[in-house]
Amino acid sequence: MTPTPRRIGGWLYRRAENVLAAMLALMFAAFILQIAFRYLLNLPIGWTNEISVILWIWIVLFGAAFVVREEEEIRFDLIYSAVGSGGRRVIFLVSAAALIVLYIISLPATWDYVTFMKVEKTAYLKIRFDWLYAIYIVFVVAVLARYLWLSWQAAFGKAPEEFDPTKAGSGV
Repeated sequence: MTPTPRRIGGWLYRRAENVLAAMLALMFAAFILQIAFRYLLNLPIGWTNEISVILWIWIVLFGAAFVVREEEEIRFDLIYSAVGSGGRRVIFLVSAAALIVLYIISLPATWDYVTFMKVEKTAYLKIRFDWLYAIYIVFVVAVLARYLWLSWQAAFGKAPEEFDPTKAGSGV
């Protein structure tokens, strides 16, 4: 990869982290506002709960699509760690193929459901549900692109690296 695409990718990754941090800050502010209104002012408000739930869904799916790296994902790796590089390549390719096939099969029904949900709106903020659930379509497309790329690398490039539990971290 040339330095320019790598630099652009790094910049986009940092902006995705910024978006994620902003969503988390907004969710926290809504949560604190909800507590203040309910317990200090004795005036419960519903939109803060609604915005917290919406932001949580977006944080999880946006983060999984654009911020969480492959090595940071949680996986069952008892067998994966016990085999050599060729075995890891096969296990990865079989797992990735299953994931790709299942997401591709589910994509038309998911699209239909999300676009159908334009008829419903949230209770307080009156946001259309198709706008809220659109992040799932983005998530599926991002996961498909990621696993197609990783499968190509595993099939024709280097084998997936062995997981070293002594180097596991929190992503920092």
